[in-house]
Amino acid sequence: MTKGNEATDPRPEPDLDRWNCQWINGEKVTDARDSITVYNPATGEAVGRVPRGDGETAARAVDAASHALTGWGRLTAVQRTAYLNQWADRIERERNELARLMSREQGKPIEEAAGELDGSAQFIRWYAEEGKRVYGETIPGSRPDQRIMVWRQPVGVVGMITPWNFPAAMIIRKAAPALAAGCTIVVKPASQTPLIAVALFQLLMDTGIPKGVANLVTGSAATISDVFLSDARVRKISFTGSTEVGKSIMERAAIQLKRLSLELGGIAPVIVYPDADLELAAKSIVGNKFENCGQVCNGINVIYAHEAIRQELSERIVELTRALRVGPGDEPDVDIGPLIDREAMLRVDRLVADSQAKGAAIRTGGYRLMDEKYAHGHFYAPTVLTDVNDEMDVMKEEIFGPVAPIASFADEDEVIARSNATPYGLAAYVFTRDVSRVYRMCEQLEFGMVAVNGTSLSVPQAPFGGIKESGSGREGGHHGLDDYMDLKYINLNLEGKGG
Repeated sequence: MTKGNEATDPRPEPDLDRWNCQWINGEKVTDARDSITVYNPATGEAVGRVPRGDGETAARAVDAASHALTGWGRLTAVQRTAYLNQWADRIERERNELARLMSREQGKPIEEAAGELDGSAQFIRWYAEEGKRVYGETIPGSRPDQRIMVWRQPVGVVGMITPWNFPAAMIIRKAAPALAAGCTIVVKPASQTPLIAVALFQLLMDTGIPKGVANLVTGSAATISDVFLSDARVRKISFTGSTEVGKSIMERAAIQLKRLSLELGGIAPVIVYPDADLELAAKSIVGNKFENCGQVCNGINVIYAHEAIRQELSERIVELTRALRVGPGDEPDVDIGPLIDREAMLRVDRLVADSQAKGAAIRTGGYRLMDEKYAHGHFYAPTVLTDVNDEMDVMKEEIFGPVAPIASFADEDEVIARSNATPYGLAAYVFTRDVSRVYRMCEQLEFGMVAVNGTSLSVPQAPFGGIKESGSGREGGHHGLDDYMDLKYINLNLEGKGG
């Protein structure tokens, strides 16, 4: 479905080479034979380029991380904390410029980008402090001469593969706990959004962090991940992306029994009961659903409205959705930017068409934006669908776009069963004032995270992650630090005491 006509009005080309480098062993690396051009999804213009690193480049980065591991791991937590806090300081000072850069390459509104950077700095500071609290244990022995201790030590070199939808936060959420734990890292950012990654690493290098502790390689995900998976010195891989790719990584990682953190796909339901605050529910749902143009892993995929309030809730959601302003992220007062690329836009269009063909009503939106300022980008009108049923693809696939399907339900057991009838288990949301129901829902919903009377889940102190085919491991909280630590059991027998 399209609306409007295409136009041609290319914008002036910016400095493409400002961030054209990789970071290996504390040095800028620009010797790649080829480069990757990065395009603004709102305008289609080239906004930068980075080297197209290869397997040899990735191997050099692993070498550097491996050589730096012992020295970094032996620093005190307080020493590592100083580098992390300096990194956060620099991100906060450069926040506005970084937000503009992120908006140009990813498309999200500058205000959203700035919020992502604020949250990233908070994650760094939280782990800078949490790294000081890596406590061991002393366990009573079984004999008078026996002393049992448990130490927590860094897992080693970590390969990190990050996505394009939150290109700063996803790097920070992995790098901060790993560095705080004493691990060294090699990061491979998404090829759609590598510029913000290079900029963040520039700020990290400016702290004077020891060479080789943090490395960044840009290029083919398949080629670089192949090095991560085949090199025995890479003891852990942290990946955020599709379940399909996550399964492939898990299968190959099993050969060397590498540690894994996988944050994968999700089909998140929100369930709204008649006793809920409907104004709060509608605002929270729209805020979550259309954040980052719907391209959020824990974003709401389907809205289950109790049949007693289905019409009222739908009207509130439609009204709020119609008020959303769509445009390039660097324009003032824009609420929603573009989808990341043409493929994503066409996929959303297909899901809406399938729903309409199977009986859904399009209450607002339902078409691509193509005229005037939208002509060169990947824009889709914020869309609300009602009369949605379980046979529609929007109920079975991760939408990852600005489409809000509303389905109705009659009772608690029914909606729990329908919500759990998915291989995914990342996040779920519930709106109700009934405390007993809150406990029943939280206990029975098969998801790694459940939010009640709100839709915000990402905070530094809590464990973010899913179950089932939504992945394993956690980002956030002391649990996120644990994912970068090995336990070592020490059994000490004292001399001269017998036994």
